[in-house]
Amino acid sequence: MVDLLADRPRDLLVAGHVNVDRFLTVRSFPAEDRTVPVLESWAELGGTAANLALVAAGFGVAAGIVARVGDGFPPEFLTRLVRARVDVRAVTRVRGRSTPTCYIVEDERGGQRTLIDQGADSRTARVRIPHRVLREYSWLHLTTGDPAFQQRLARAARSAGLRLSFDPAQEIHYRWDPRRFRSVLSTAEVLFGNRAEVERAAVLAGGSSPDDLLRSVPLVIRTEGMRGATAFSRTGRVHVPSSRPRRLARLVGAGDAFRGGFYAAWFGGQPLRECLGAGTRSAARWIERSDR
Repeated sequence: MVDLLADRPRDLLVAGHVNVDRFLTVRSFPAEDRTVPVLESWAELGGTAANLALVAAGFGVAAGIVARVGDGFPPEFLTRLVRARVDVRAVTRVRGRSTPTCYIVEDERGGQRTLIDQGADSRTARVRIPHRVLREYSWLHLTTGDPAFQQRLARAARSAGLRLSFDPAQEIHYRWDPRRFRSVLSTAEVLFGNRAEVERAAVLAGGSSPDDLLRSVPLVIRTEGMRGATAFSRTGRVHVPSSRPRRLARLVGAGDAFRGGFYAAWFGGQPLRECLGAGTRSAARWIERSDR
């Protein structure tokens, strides 16, 4: 059972991206110097912070977001977060900057290519820390974003008494260097990642396996797609199989949904195995849905 800070009115603050996700469907990806027609296109609210907070709030977790959006961010997306009871006081709109946008190209066989315009989130090293909001939360989930800002935010959170999870996601492969990664990891109690991300984390930390990471962080949560999820701790490993979705409607964001379900059980004081199971069930429900 998690020993939460009882004097904090809110549970989980998520620092990461609030994106416009622009999806393009093609029959097959183009060869070099070739063009293919777009079969379908649409835009959705997305991003690591938005997805995770929405799912967690849907399970009753008191969740908020630290993020920056820019020009072109649809007001109805912010309204959706507010209606879901997500705390958006630390979501800042930056005038004169593009809003973070993820371009996701999918082919008919389920392949995917992703590009991101960081927009207002690209240079945030000197952005003010939302100290007043931080003090209301018991836990900070630090995910995608400018490593310089995330490092400062981690320090401020620990100074304010928050507990910390670290989850750099795909950005671990191209935004994080060993020095900054180790600095944040040393302040965290949980590290999240998929197989490739945990492998990269071990290398950045100076090791080669999830067990090597346990020298720096007490708990590593590794998502494994259709194989389920595994927790690595200093007392051993816990594995749960996946919860199989009835259909494959959308894979983008399933990892964030896992985390939202995990936290719902975590803040409910459930054992680690139950938290992993709640995460896999939440991810399966996300994958099944096609009405977002």
